[in-house]
Amino acid sequence: MSNKDELVGFKVHTMEYQTKVNKMFANRKPWKAADPCEIRSYIPGTVLKINVKVGDTVKAGESLLVLEAMKMQNQIEMPFDGKVKEICVTEGDRIPKRELMIILED
Repeated sequence: MSNKDELVGFKVHTMEYQTKVNKMFANRKPWKAADPCEIRSYIPGTVLKINVKVGDTVKAGESLLVLEAMKMQNQIEMPFDGKVKEICVTEGDRIPKRELMIILED
């Protein structure tokens, strides 16, 4: 039996099923849990202003940077109390969705 004809088993509640592995399934990226210390863009846009520096201690809710997207200025806020470890963007950068902007230490 070739690799493309291989059956894979899976369970839904108490029922067990088998299916063939297709190319899209075989080549998918494995799921990875989001890292809470990585601040990523949730929409493509332009970094207008960075309000922190590396080493700054920041409280939850404080603004880290301003991201302009679709003619709106979005405040990217600190999700928890922590420290800025690294800033991966500069003011004026045009960034895509899910781009790493800031790395935090908790």
